[in-house]
Amino acid sequence: MADLFKKQRKKYLDNRPGYPDEPFRFIASKTPKNDLAWDVGTVSGQAAVSLSKIYKNVIATDVSEQQPAHAHKLPNIHYRHTPTTMSPADLARALSPEPHAVDVVTVAQALHWFGLPAFYAQVNHVLRLPGGVFAAWCYTLPLVDPPVDSVFNRYYATSGPYWDAARRLVEEEYRTVAFPFGPVEEEDHTGPFEFTSKVEMGLDGFLDYLRSSSAYQTAKDQGVELLGEEVVAEFEAAWGGEGTKVVRFPVFLRIGRVVE
Repeated sequence: MADLFKKQRKKYLDNRPGYPDEPFRFIASKTPKNDLAWDVGTVSGQAAVSLSKIYKNVIATDVSEQQPAHAHKLPNIHYRHTPTTMSPADLARALSPEPHAVDVVTVAQALHWFGLPAFYAQVNHVLRLPGGVFAAWCYTLPLVDPPVDSVFNRYYATSGPYWDAARRLVEEEYRTVAFPFGPVEEEDHTGPFEFTSKVEMGLDGFLDYLRSSSAYQTAKDQGVELLGEEVVAEFEAAWGGEGTKVVRFPVFLRIGRVVE
């Protein structure tokens, strides 16, 4: 995962959409305490910042040593580099000296990259008993307006061969991802629960968002320019004279409690 994003790190950090407040309030309403959150695959710390407004302390980890170095800094967010060679025991000690001390574990737009059996074993080791909560979400394709969406859909179809196979779980809105957790309080299922992230973008920003994807970088490495002059011209014509547009990203949240 880290290798896929290494070459376009700055574009990724600058152009990924943020997340609305609603999912974080929903998650917090389901956790037994608001003492400690662990944000996994934090990248630029977008989710960690939102969590830090609710939880006393947030430990934000990433397998990339460079990504957290550029992340948002706040007093109650503690960034940790957790390389893939790190043992489960060392990881647990990096989070807390005590087992079962974490109120919530979150994963934003990254669960599809993980080796889930080993990861879920770590989650179950650190979550508070009883009632510790695991929450993971993804956002799917951006929605702008019919003309832009039409051009984007053609672009996305062209990019298909360059996506990693794990992308399928995002396209399926995390409905098919393995999820060995029980429903949280007052719910009878584990989701996905749907939210919407809204971002105001100009055309240049929207195109940079597309260039920040792993598929774009993979294609480029193979000598293929997905956003060639003709495609960009199509986007320009569809975008029209408006400087900025509201881009909507559907967000799909899976949430559950640890099963004892």
